[in-house]
Amino acid sequence: MFKRASIKNVLIILLLITAAGSGFCFKPAYTEPDWLAWTNRCLAEIYNPVADSKLKKWEFTVNADDFLRLRKVYAKGREEYFSMNLHQFNDLDYLGSATSGTLQIKTMADDIIVQTRNDRHGDVDSMTTVLNIPIKNLEPERLDSLRQAFNYFKGKGM
Repeated sequence: MFKRASIKNVLIILLLITAAGSGFCFKPAYTEPDWLAWTNRCLAEIYNPVADSKLKKWEFTVNADDFLRLRKVYAKGREEYFSMNLHQFNDLDYLGSATSGTLQIKTMADDIIVQTRNDRHGDVDSMTTVLNIPIKNLEPERLDSLRQAFNYFKGKGM
């Protein structure tokens, strides 16, 4: 028969092995580089440039300084530029179906910079509270994850 001390030692060793093993099973929360990479990949995949028929080139990014930027260049050289600090982010709304729609990024005040260049009506700088973005293939789970990412960047500024 086993001695009481050896059974106790075996149980302690098994407990330690189980605790150490379970530590490798769980990944810690996303880090900032994880959020940046995921957010940029998500925005690139869901942005729908086809909704803008004269669009020649576009860039949609979130950078390490927590700025969301959308730059559109049209065939005749006209440019539109949208920029906002995600510390000013308020909410997301989505109008449409899982296959296409409009993502609305909202701020509390006029915190979204809107600039046009090379426009036949002249260059215009303005501010707005809502950025409407044409979107494709956005499932509810992904919308929730995007909201969570934006809230992460917003929380960094507090």
